Amino acid sequence: MKKYITRISLFLLMLISLQSCEVIGGIFKLGMGVGIFIVIAIIAVIIFIFAKLTKK
Repeated sequence: MKKYITRISLFLLMLISLQSCEVIGGIFKLGMGVGIFIVIAIIAVIIFIFAKLTKK
């Protein structure tokens, strides 16, 4: 019986570990997308300000 409980505990630990890795991977992918969007937005604002300053 003790061996059975140990095997089930190990199996549950592996399931929890694998799912958490997948969640963390999804968070990093989302973070990368948001980061790229922010960088593009900042570059667009800088170009807009530069265009306004050179028009005068």
